[in-house]
Amino acid sequence: PPAAEPGRGSDIDASGLLLAFAYPDRIAQRKAGGRFLLASGRGAAFAAPQPLGQEPWLVVAELDDQGADGRIGLAAPVELSDLKQRFAERIVVEESVAWDRSAQAVRARRRERLGALVLQDAPLADPDPDAALQALLQGIAAEGPAILPWSRAARRLQQRLCFVQRHDPGWPDVCDAALGADLAGWLGPHLYGLKSREELQRLDLAAILEAMLSWERRRELDELAPTHIVVPSGSRIPVDYSDPASPVLAVRLQELFGLAETPRIMRGRIALTLHLLSPAQRPVQVTQDLASFWQNAYFEVKKDLKGRYPKHYWPDDPRSAVPTNRTRPRNQGN
Repeated sequence: PPAAEPGRGSDIDASGLLLAFAYPDRIAQRKAGGRFLLASGRGAAFAAPQPLGQEPWLVVAELDDQGADGRIGLAAPVELSDLKQRFAERIVVEESVAWDRSAQAVRARRRERLGALVLQDAPLADPDPDAALQALLQGIAAEGPAILPWSRAARRLQQRLCFVQRHDPGWPDVCDAALGADLAGWLGPHLYGLKSREELQRLDLAAILEAMLSWERRRELDELAPTHIVVPSGSRIPVDYSDPASPVLAVRLQELFGLAETPRIMRGRIALTLHLLSPAQRPVQVTQDLASFWQNAYFEVKKDLKGRYPKHYWPDDPRSAVPTNRTRPRNQGN
């Protein structure tokens, strides 16, 4: 084996390094509770407390290889700096980039290993961008859609697109399941440089979803699945697409007077589900057939509403009546 380094204080100081060359698998690192971990992966400990048991690094010359931890019979201390210098060819450098659920962030570390021993473990300030992206995508997949900053505008756009795609598979599928299955495709290009849940809040998901559509498709979406419907009273009422099987228009019944048929979307293919509301915005009827409601159910509903809201306008013929978003139309009697 090589001689001790020049300038060492004594032969004893160099004995640990010499033993390391003889028994590289018995280089040992101190762990909690006075135990040692050998480079081979075996555990070891002194039979009784002694000064060598406080050394951070040892090389074990004699080892009783019995039990869970071998009994150390003879050992010598060694310096970490000497190990790094003299065993450089055996040291494996590992860089890990992974999602840390407790921190809700991507964490990157650089580790130097000698067998089973970790010589150094430190944060990696500038990980590979592609590795950081993959770790963030894995984190988003693990946490689920709630980790993303879904604004009301983004959800409404997503719901409209899900509705249209349900009836025309040629449109992109942006429902949660499809987005979760292709995070790298639709979201990945927007994630470079981001490493945490907090930084994800910078994303504009509505703009990202809209960018998946051509200019022509954006115009067509407004035609097929409008955000609002103008009702006979002149009010612009939002359409609720949260259930793509049955989009809802929730509107006060009085605002639909004079309208013969249920409003339709998807170029007339789909009738909206009308939630007809009282003056207090409470549902009094749900229907997809407004003509049938006027002809049949309206008169029973009118009796109830007229009793509860006597100052409001409840005409006998709702199909020819003047719609209103007020208590009653201007210059209109009972």
